[in-house]
Amino acid sequence: MASMLQPQIILLKEGTDTAQGKGQLISNINACTAVADAVRTTLGPRGMDKLVHDEKGNTTISNDGATIMNLLDIVHPAAKILADIARSQDSEVGDGTTTVVLLAAEFLKEAKPFVEDGVHPHNLIRSYRTASTMALKKIEELAVSIEGKSLDEKKQLLSKCAATTLSSKLIGGEKEFFASMVVDAVIAIGNDDRLNLIGIKKVPGGTMRDSFLVKGVAFKKTFSYAGFEQQPKKFLSPKILLLNIELELKSEKENAEIRLSDPLQYQSIVDAEWNIIYDKLDKCVKSGAKIVLSRLAIGDLATQYFADRDIFCAGRVAEEDLKRVAAATGAAVQTTVNNIIDEVLGSCEVFEERQVGNERFNIFSGCPSGQTATIVLRGGADQFIEEAERSLHDAIMIVRRAMKNSTVVPGGGAIDMEISKYLRQHARTIAGKSQLFINAFAKALEVIPRQLCDNAGFDATDVLNKLRQKHASGEGANYGVDINTGGIADSFANFVWEPAVVKINAINAATEAACLILSVDETVKNPKSESAQGEAAANAMAGRGGPAMRGRGGRGMRRR
Repeated sequence: MASMLQPQIILLKEGTDTAQGKGQLISNINACTAVADAVRTTLGPRGMDKLVHDEKGNTTISNDGATIMNLLDIVHPAAKILADIARSQDSEVGDGTTTVVLLAAEFLKEAKPFVEDGVHPHNLIRSYRTASTMALKKIEELAVSIEGKSLDEKKQLLSKCAATTLSSKLIGGEKEFFASMVVDAVIAIGNDDRLNLIGIKKVPGGTMRDSFLVKGVAFKKTFSYAGFEQQPKKFLSPKILLLNIELELKSEKENAEIRLSDPLQYQSIVDAEWNIIYDKLDKCVKSGAKIVLSRLAIGDLATQYFADRDIFCAGRVAEEDLKRVAAATGAAVQTTVNNIIDEVLGSCEVFEERQVGNERFNIFSGCPSGQTATIVLRGGADQFIEEAERSLHDAIMIVRRAMKNSTVVPGGGAIDMEISKYLRQHARTIAGKSQLFINAFAKALEVIPRQLCDNAGFDATDVLNKLRQKHASGEGANYGVDINTGGIADSFANFVWEPAVVKINAINAATEAACLILSVDETVKNPKSESAQGEAAANAMAGRGGPAMRGRGGRGMRRR
């Protein structure tokens, strides 16, 4: 009899927490809904902001979905997926981060009753993927191309896209002012995709309207030595030399040792060092450059030497600023001052040092390559300027995407309602359970216009009924929520536009996240050590012959 008893198989470490089945799936859905509730109120032009205070005492005021999701420091493993899709939406498109979190959570919320009723998650996943594919095709059909327009027309259209993005931000009151600035900055960098070619510099003080765009490069005055104030601060059509070498007297880095038999020889060594630095400076002057910038230090000797010869210099220039100067002026960064030819020197129409608020800025404008731009942001509180920078980042990304994929769709929940109507109609043609699941997907899309109404203080049920009726009539494909009156309006005619790629990416990412969470039926949590201190003590004991101590009376750490 005893031989028939099977020994117990211990597969997982003691203390491992496992949860599985329907209960675990519903728990994951509830966690994702809770995360979405944290950012729900930030959607749209009347969205509220969140003030996030971290353990270091830093405060951040923002209504950017990706920023809030990063700062929330979510620990629930399933809910972390929502933070990941917000981050991916931010890096791929730049805007629509709150939208993607809301959609994913709503897809899961609509699936929850079916899961509770015993529907297999894979049936839901299959239907959701089908509905997502159909929704994306419908967006491509409804999208309007802005290709083939003149530059002025294109500028106006892109400004509308930027203004729609900025309307939900803290700087929404000045959206027209900033929208045109963003469009000019993106057009200035041309076809180059690198976002770091648009610099954003923050200067506290003044009002938002004091912000300005430099079609070139602007950076804060660097650390300077004696003689700096004697240098000229303005040049017309100067030649620019960019270096990545130190121009100062330095002790030897390699711990060099020199033994002298005669004290008089010491002077010859000092002279040799001075000759080396003077030779370098002389070559810089002979190159014909009127502006010398270096990523490394330019010492007081060099500063005075350049000042005496009417040359401007700046050392310890940030690497990203130096790269942008190189892109704008056509200069090449040099690692030696030997054989400097005209081809490696850059040029610009005007260089000047200008006072901006409490700071002094070096500004290069009228650059021949013109592949860079700098926005100098002004404002009161530091938190305000930080949020303005995040808002402009979103707008810049949107305009870049709209230039690349030049199709736009109506905003204000119009496109969501139209897809919802289309999917509902399609669901009626399907026999079987799939009809219910596609209907649930269609209903979930209505969360965007509903939340826009809730955040603006309107009656969401009333507005949604009007929208459903308008879209069902077949003439209201462009109708969305009118934030100003609390009714409905033609979003396209009111220039509430967003690039089609924002919606495509949002629906894609939200469906992926929902399907991923629905496919999880078990969570395994490995036990952590009781405390970091206990673990450290265990390691120390093991290092000092802990096992041996155990053998002599068991006073070592307990085996686990």
